[in-house]
Amino acid sequence: MNPTGEDGYELWLRYRKVGDPERLAQYRSAIASVVVPGEGPTEAVVRNELARALPVLLDTPMPISDRTAGNALIAGPVDELRMTGVDISPADRHALGEGFLIRSYQDGSSRGILITGNTGPAVLTGTFHFLRLLQTQEDIDGLDIASRPLIRRRILTHWDNLDGTIERGYAGRSLWHWDGLPAKIDPRYRDYGRACASTGINGACLANVNAGARSLAAEYLEKTAALADVLRPYGVRIYLSPDFSAPVRLGELDTSDPRDPAVAAWWRRKAGEIYRLIPDFGGFQVKANSEGRSGPQDYGANHDDGANMLADALAPHGGIVLWRAFVYGVDVDADRAKCAYKEFLPLDGKFRPNVFVQAKNGPIDFQPREPFHPLFGAMKETPLALEVQITQEYLGQSMHLVYLGGMWKEVLDADTYVQSGGHTGPPLRGSSVARVMDGSLYGHGDSCIIGVANTGSDRNWCGHHFAQANWYAFGRLAWDHRLSADAIAREWIRMTWSGGDAPTDSAREPTGTESNGPMLVEAVAGASARGAVAQGAIEEMMMGSWEACINYMTPLGLHHLMQEGHHYGPDPGFNAAPRVDWNNVYFHRADVEGLGFDRSSRGSRAVEQYHEPLCGQFDDLDTCPEELLLWFHHVPWDHTMRSGRTLWQELQHRYDVGVASVERMCDIWQGLRGHVDSQRHEHVSRRLEQQLENAREWRKTCIDYFGQFARGMR
Repeated sequence: MNPTGEDGYELWLRYRKVGDPERLAQYRSAIASVVVPGEGPTEAVVRNELARALPVLLDTPMPISDRTAGNALIAGPVDELRMTGVDISPADRHALGEGFLIRSYQDGSSRGILITGNTGPAVLTGTFHFLRLLQTQEDIDGLDIASRPLIRRRILTHWDNLDGTIERGYAGRSLWHWDGLPAKIDPRYRDYGRACASTGINGACLANVNAGARSLAAEYLEKTAALADVLRPYGVRIYLSPDFSAPVRLGELDTSDPRDPAVAAWWRRKAGEIYRLIPDFGGFQVKANSEGRSGPQDYGANHDDGANMLADALAPHGGIVLWRAFVYGVDVDADRAKCAYKEFLPLDGKFRPNVFVQAKNGPIDFQPREPFHPLFGAMKETPLALEVQITQEYLGQSMHLVYLGGMWKEVLDADTYVQSGGHTGPPLRGSSVARVMDGSLYGHGDSCIIGVANTGSDRNWCGHHFAQANWYAFGRLAWDHRLSADAIAREWIRMTWSGGDAPTDSAREPTGTESNGPMLVEAVAGASARGAVAQGAIEEMMMGSWEACINYMTPLGLHHLMQEGHHYGPDPGFNAAPRVDWNNVYFHRADVEGLGFDRSSRGSRAVEQYHEPLCGQFDDLDTCPEELLLWFHHVPWDHTMRSGRTLWQELQHRYDVGVASVERMCDIWQGLRGHVDSQRHEHVSRRLEQQLENAREWRKTCIDYFGQFARGMR
């Protein structure tokens, strides 16, 4: 690995000379020149990226030409290929959709590699994919990779405020310098676009869902338009999070009732104003009637009334509404986990076609582990957008190394059994959350996934160097949710931490199709031993980090034990919030009898939100997965777990395992001194030291607190 100092700004787009001589020779032979047909702004980005990457990766000058000569790399849209003499069939073009094609070609004596797609952004994503093959030192002989996104809208939503702060910001201040816009364009905006395009992310919601109405004021729309102009060549469309009460807050109307014709007209005018400035504007992401935010229920209307009014304003321009299902209230149900289900299921089929109901991965709030949100097994006529959190709000924030790929895969791959036939039919698999979300289960023509962005002004973008992996993993899974979390991690490691002595070969990711190309699986014989050891060690840290965090924070289905406000550090006894369901004791319900929230058929009956066989499995204390046991059951302290230990003993054991896992991570990282550049190594070392201190604090605080109730089991 590269022992020189680095600050992490390059992310996974670190271009370094290919270290394996055989691979380097192969790449130099295959690419003698580069042709990028077309003169559009995205083609210019493609041209610049190849001119930036190839001379470094191949350690040789790489001419950019306007005609093919010798073994050429051609990267351009299908419509521009005619000038190169290379073409693809109409069938291939149709099959590509919004995806890309990377194919080895031979035309007479000329051989080369073609990167193409139906649009410039598709070519750009394909270009980054090809560069990834070089970065990870894959075999590029006989390439035939056709990859199309399984989810159409792949959006980062930022918690940035217009004053430059970020709600729960863990990586500095906002990337967006609103005070300087539209005149001053920070070069970092373009690097943000590069990073998004490299994984196929194609949308950015710039402002916090809790931000005020000013984002819709004329002066801020002009600023937003300037950012849209910067990001457009990278294929990134802009979305906004408007305040539902904006007509009132901006002083133009005395009501925001969605049934009032004047309100609907106001939003139509505002939509027209936006699209005149930003012709490819994506749409609105709306938080309404949640945590004090205004919404249609303030006027006796319902969610569909508000969403449809906004949808009607955007529809003529091709825009969408992302209506968040993050709602809860004790007046709806005493169990917070049931609120969204109860509010939104009766509205299924009542939303306009350009409305998504946006649900978080779980029914509570981005906890270290939750069961999947039951709406994904319930709403059939309404497209559902999946919202996941990249920021680690409840998982140690930017101080803890927690790779979230496994967490998201657990949710995406979870089977809802929505087509199982209910209580009478046989359980039929194949109704995963991913298939509900990507539209394939019910034939929805549009699809969407949203990740709460973890970027900020810190030089390394994300605060923690390893937090970059979650940004990367989100993009890769948003493009193809069939990819495995460990393969993505290995890929990221190869690009982010490897230098010239990196391993030189890899296997292919088994996806059941060859459409998405090679992925790193393992280093094989002939690889650099030093690089292989380092990469394997980093992979061990990453792949065990999520379960480690669960164990030292909220094992066995515990949830919401974090401190009030900043959600960092343990406070299981907190019971001073103005709302009952903002108190930690509300969620764990520890008493002398046992621990956990009873959501069984004998308790809140939240298990009934899930289809069989999940309902029955969750409902039975003996069959409920132990990782969700305290989520669904109030369990006696002396209950015998599968390990043979009592619940109280198992709880202590899990906390011990969590701490031991972080100790192991610290040891591994110290063993990598000299394998990793000193600057980043020291930065991560400090973070790991704090993570270990925090993990021990979590263990002590929680064991001491719960021990008050389980003292008879000590």
